[in-house]
Amino acid sequence: MSDEKQNACAGIAETGPEHKRLDPFVGTFKATVKMWMGPGDPHVSTGVMANKWDLGGRFLQQTYKGDPGAGPFPDFEGRGYWGYNTIDKRYEGFWIDSASTFMQPETGHVDASGKVWTMKGQMTDPMSGGVMKKRSVITLKDKDHHSMELYFTKPDGNEMRVMEIQYARA
Repeated sequence: MSDEKQNACAGIAETGPEHKRLDPFVGTFKATVKMWMGPGDPHVSTGVMANKWDLGGRFLQQTYKGDPGAGPFPDFEGRGYWGYNTIDKRYEGFWIDSASTFMQPETGHVDASGKVWTMKGQMTDPMSGGVMKKRSVITLKDKDHHSMELYFTKPDGNEMRVMEIQYARA
């Protein structure tokens, strides 16, 4: 392999300031989850999200464990990864959990303040079989608090908020 190709390959592995923007999310956080599954009041649950850097600070590894309780997913667990793609100049992530059998990939950007990430993806709507768009808004409030709001746009074009999570450092 030529030196030029070796340097190019080595360069794609380097982390940058975009990765450092995720540092405030590292740690263990208590989570309060509100989930709307239809009209009316949301279902509220709690749990713990533990985030740590993986693969030399390239990806934020997320591990969620819901507290035992009543509700549609009493033994809920989830895993995710989030990072910055230096080639495509965007944040990327995916989420998997015990309430589904599919991966939920998403891509997006952080705003000029460096505190609000908007991530977008799509998945199959389990009700209609059509494409359902997904939008996550992650807001860094301070080093100990952040939130995530999740919106789905159904095949009919209507967007609805389906989840809100408030995180507080444990």
